[in-house]
Amino acid sequence: MWKTLGKDAMYVELGNVWKQQVVELSINQNNSEKFRDLMSKTDVKHLFNGSTEIHNFILYIPKETTSEEIQIMADVILGVAKDNLDRPFISLDDVYQKSQVVITSDDEPELIGKNRTEGYGSGKIFMPIFESLSRPGRVNSSSLD
Repeated sequence: MWKTLGKDAMYVELGNVWKQQVVELSINQNNSEKFRDLMSKTDVKHLFNGSTEIHNFILYIPKETTSEEIQIMADVILGVAKDNLDRPFISLDDVYQKSQVVITSDDEPELIGKNRTEGYGSGKIFMPIFESLSRPGRVNSSSLD
């Protein structure tokens, strides 16, 4: 069974459970109230990279978040990690798993799905590149012997 900060979770809910646990365990940290406010505006996603075997907890913060607020978030999360060494950020069958926390305000385009970013799924975004490569007068080096 998966666990995040000591709480059982299904794989698909690891991001949400991690967020709940970090907020709950942050109560004794400096700037706890500010951190809780910031986390209420933050979307957390969990991704596992099978190549590196590292779990990523990605915090998507609002663009207007200041660098000082980002530092508060980082300090509190690090404090929670240090104060809860017996409860790793993520474990499987009580075996520690490597993980990292990423804080970003970048919005990645959705290529498929219900919330697809307009223009990305159809390839429209790539058309200027294709057009520049197929303009008359451009040498096709693959046909040269």
